Amino acid sequence: MKLTKSVDFDWLQPSEYWQRLQTATADLETPFGVISAEALAFNAQNLLDRMPNHSTPKTIRVATKSIRVREIIQAVEALPGYRGALAFTLPEALWLAEWIPDVVVAYPSVDRSAYERLGRDDKLASRVTVMIDDGAQLDLIDSVIPPAKRNEIRVCLELDAAWDAPLLGHMGAWRSPLHSVDQVRTLAETVVERKGFELVGLMGYEGQIAGTVDEPEGKPIYGALVRWMQSRSANEIAERRAKAVASVRELTALEFVNGGGTGSIESTGAEEAVTEVAAGSGLFGPHLFDHYSKFSPAPAASFALSVVRKPRPDMATILGGGWVASGPPGIDRLPKPVWPVGLKMVPREMAGEVQTPLTGASTLKIGDRVWFRHTKSGELAEHLNEIAIVEGERVVQMMPTYRGEGKAWL
Repeated sequence: MKLTKSVDFDWLQPSEYWQRLQTATADLETPFGVISAEALAFNAQNLLDRMPNHSTPKTIRVATKSIRVREIIQAVEALPGYRGALAFTLPEALWLAEWIPDVVVAYPSVDRSAYERLGRDDKLASRVTVMIDDGAQLDLIDSVIPPAKRNEIRVCLELDAAWDAPLLGHMGAWRSPLHSVDQVRTLAETVVERKGFELVGLMGYEGQIAGTVDEPEGKPIYGALVRWMQSRSANEIAERRAKAVASVRELTALEFVNGGGTGSIESTGAEEAVTEVAAGSGLFGPHLFDHYSKFSPAPAASFALSVVRKPRPDMATILGGGWVASGPPGIDRLPKPVWPVGLKMVPREMAGEVQTPLTGASTLKIGDRVWFRHTKSGELAEHLNEIAIVEGERVVQMMPTYRGEGKAWL
């Protein structure tokens, strides 16, 4: 797959955009998912365009959790301005490293068989970096395969990038216990002094900025509060991360400092201490990102389901639909019907595993299709074995997802 822009591509005209996808996929049986190649290329460039200018250019590492389609990960990672993948499990990283020479695992692992394979394979050991935030994780690796019997394990430390805000408390994901500069320094010293490990990176994910919408629909006051929080959190993590990086660099030369995500490219990319920003969801443009003030990705990914019932003239029931995103339970985690326009889920039923009734469907007949956008990104590929790649008004490839390649990592 090669990503190129199209001069005819206009996702801001919904009737033209969705009708084009409808025409291209007329011969496919539902359920099916679609990636618009033009929209994907637009989003990939848009992410790069949002990166602040620096004397030393920063790159984007592809966050695989949000994509879960290997060939798309490879295609984006090969673009100028992108470098490496950010995997979510160690077994996934070992698999991806057969094609991608730089894979960082975003979360600690306790998979013993995966560590055994990593430690004994020269190629994988040179391509995969594992995440730690506790000395006990080093002990586990040594218990599986001692330093004398393995390759050096590449290690990245995770800095807790959450903000301990006055009055508001903990803002961000509960991830690493390494919050202070001293905590990071202490573990860095342990890694550097310990046989069988090489400290090569530092990571911090400010989810309270990258993964939190700042213009939620119908909540202007809450949005203002979020923007206030994000501005102060960005200042705090920039200062703390810079000090942590400087402290660790006194011990060893770091290859990379990773931070942020799709929603924080502007602030994370502005930090001098950061060398790369992670991004994944912004490539697909799920509907969560309709509510950020700084950017608007194209809806590159979507899926279609069929009407199978008409409970009453103004309603249509589709088969399936419960492709729910992770995070706090709420309406914003559900897929959104986008075409035809005007469709709404029924409050007492919403998106169901096997059926989803919709109102505002007087024009729909049994057999018609309804197009949806998912909330975040990863949930799309978990429900499909393959995704249709559409260029213009034709399907140019049916591309296997992780699931379609027989891989189920989480």
